[in-house]
Amino acid sequence: MRKINEIKSEAPASDRFGRFAAGASFWLGSKMAFLGAGLLIVTWAITGPIFRYSDTWQLVINTGTTIVTFLMVFLIHNTQNRDARAINLKLDELIRAIDKARDQMMNIEKLSDVELDTLEAQFERMRAAGERRSQRQAGQVAD
Repeated sequence: MRKINEIKSEAPASDRFGRFAAGASFWLGSKMAFLGAGLLIVTWAITGPIFRYSDTWQLVINTGTTIVTFLMVFLIHNTQNRDARAINLKLDELIRAIDKARDQMMNIEKLSDVELDTLEAQFERMRAAGERRSQRQAGQVAD
């Protein structure tokens, strides 16, 4: 079995957006980025009287926030997809490593909603059966 570092070193150089998205999401989620955004808004507000609260002055902040929001949607979506994929792979590894786990649970994120509903109902029945079993055992201990 290959190690994670070996796989990581084989990552294509063409994954520039993935590397950019990971770095940008790390930086944009920092305290410094928040403080920078706050400072930018305060600076914009202070310049209001200088520009006599003109339409252009308002348009600057409206346009800037619209563009940033539009780009952040894609950045956040990329980050969430990557994180979800990594979590699913970790869960698949745990399922594979546990003898009593069902291998059919690997890659269940690719099932349809109907199949997931069926699986959820199956787990609900198992949970209810376990609860009844616990209640019976508690009743035997109390007797």
